[in-house]
Amino acid sequence: MNAVDPRFVLSIFNGAYAAGADYLDMAMSLSQRHPEAPYELTWVKLGDEQFARANEWEKAGRLALVGMGVEPGLSDVFARYAADHLFSEIGELGTRDGSNLTVDGYDFAPSFSIWTTIEECLNPPVIWDADRGWYVTPPFSEPEVFDFPGGIGPVECVNVEHEEVLLMPRWIKAKRVTFKYGLGAEFIDVLKTLHKLGLDKTDKVRASGVEVSPRDVVAACLPDPATLGDAMTGKTCAGLFVTGTGKDGQPRATYLYHVVDNEWSMKEYGHQCVVWQTAVNPVVALELLATGAWSGAGVLGPEAFDAVPFLDLLTAYGSPWGQREDTPRS
Repeated sequence: MNAVDPRFVLSIFNGAYAAGADYLDMAMSLSQRHPEAPYELTWVKLGDEQFARANEWEKAGRLALVGMGVEPGLSDVFARYAADHLFSEIGELGTRDGSNLTVDGYDFAPSFSIWTTIEECLNPPVIWDADRGWYVTPPFSEPEVFDFPGGIGPVECVNVEHEEVLLMPRWIKAKRVTFKYGLGAEFIDVLKTLHKLGLDKTDKVRASGVEVSPRDVVAACLPDPATLGDAMTGKTCAGLFVTGTGKDGQPRATYLYHVVDNEWSMKEYGHQCVVWQTAVNPVVALELLATGAWSGAGVLGPEAFDAVPFLDLLTAYGSPWGQREDTPRS
């Protein structure tokens, strides 16, 4: 199981194949911007370099299960469940992530890897359209207010580059696939400032006789997210908002979600909720693979497997998922 920084995904992915091992990761190989139209056209997309080797993995009879965290991961399982059990036709698969988390004693303390957050939030977000295919927009585009369950409430969400948009259309028919993240105005302003100052860059610069990556310096100056649990309060929600036509032929809008309370995760496991929510999903997947409930060959996303055993086992782990019916938009 690969749980390292996305920069190293491709090396470990290729190393697993060379060693004759099966493989699972929680993030996919990185994207590269289009050299001429970076905010309109895709170039190298998330996961492209892994899917390029899919035939080799399949011919070898080995499995590379990619994007199996919470987002991507559980959100993709929700997409499979919606397609199989709730909808006859899907208009949009919209991953929506939000929280009301606060960290006492810090003016700015991301609850997840700042290196990865900078990467995905400042890259051009990718969108899938059934007629247009994959395309990109400027960062933080198409803001919308989404009402999250579990007492979190309304949070403004914006488009962010994420693997779900590259995974879901490969296995599930939908007119549109998006990923929107509830960053908040302050967080977006910090990211924009880092970009203006060049502190989001990964290429090394020389300072005081030492070569350093500006982004690595930013990450080193901020607290380790894994250590923030005791100072953190609130809940985090990962989920998928699905619109379209239900199995009964009527318009339907359903939010499938997973909420984790930081107080609960700290009490039960000693880890903050964002870290725990990300980690529990590959554990469930590994158990399903070990028992044979899930099996396959090639480079596959979570959408390629039956969602029901996964959701049942997630609930059995003491962390149930939820389903909310909303009023379909006209």
